[in-house]
Amino acid sequence: MKEKLEAILNEAMERIEASDAPEKLNEARVNFLGKKGKLTALKKSMKDVVPEDRPKVGQMVNEVSEKIEKKLEVVRTDLERKLREKKLEAEVIDVTLPAKKNVIGHRHPNTIALEEVERIFVGMGYEVVEGPEIELDLYNFEKLNIPANHPAKDEQDTFYINSDIVLRTQTSPVQARVMEQGKLPIRMIAPGRVFRSDEVDATHSPSFHQIEGLVIDKHITFADLKGTLEEFAKELFGEETRTKFRPHHFPFTEPSAEVDVSCFKCGGTGCRFCKGSGWIEILGCGMVHPHVLEMCGIDPDEYTGFAFGVGLERIALLKYEIDDMRLLYENDYRFLKQF
Repeated sequence: MKEKLEAILNEAMERIEASDAPEKLNEARVNFLGKKGKLTALKKSMKDVVPEDRPKVGQMVNEVSEKIEKKLEVVRTDLERKLREKKLEAEVIDVTLPAKKNVIGHRHPNTIALEEVERIFVGMGYEVVEGPEIELDLYNFEKLNIPANHPAKDEQDTFYINSDIVLRTQTSPVQARVMEQGKLPIRMIAPGRVFRSDEVDATHSPSFHQIEGLVIDKHITFADLKGTLEEFAKELFGEETRTKFRPHHFPFTEPSAEVDVSCFKCGGTGCRFCKGSGWIEILGCGMVHPHVLEMCGIDPDEYTGFAFGVGLERIALLKYEIDDMRLLYENDYRFLKQF
């Protein structure tokens, strides 16, 4: 038995010392100390040893086992140290090099402008409402007093999916859907993406954003509309801003108007920014047409209201003095980082 133990110990020491990787060292451990290892097998044969010799033989087995375990630990520690040193050599860090800067993103100019508009109208008690971008022709045109073959459809040159479904050309359908619910009074704005078959240039795009507002209540007049938009213009462009209303025509409002604001660059004296006129057009508005109210289930003899719509890109271009709408969508970092 003694000879067997010495042979196992010598073989184990040689295998352990020859191990140059953690995997090989583990193989050596399993080969001698594992469940089916050589030393474990020898322990199981203790039943064949004469009873009076078992204590002595058992002590010898334990001593060999301890020596193997100690040798494994010494070699494992040495291997880990060598691997750590090798890794440190391969991963040298030069602390004198300048650190890499984390480039943190920020809000897009459109998002900044939208949040500003929402802040103004929410402060006036308005609710922000969203609706589907793929809309029924019924809501996009019919319920806005634009029946089939109406010239306004040609002006918008719409993207149709089929005869009944269209990519919305304005966010006014959201207003029609809210009016249909019959929960009065209504004070809401509807921001969102809209689509028209426009050629891409400095002021047009087939996909852009609108913010449309709607108020429905008893005794609402054009004076309420003027006061609301004057307050909006002052909040957005400055306290000295003045507004001007010009008669216009929209199928869903009567009377209707285009709204200009005094140029915030020259104060209305005339400059390159306002093309010498002193005024800048910003939005369209009007009193909700009685027929639109009727089609949405609201009694026009009891309720009146006003609506307005402004292009979000228009606001961003004016507020940040950008002269080409395409810059907002080209993802040019040199442009976007200015905001």
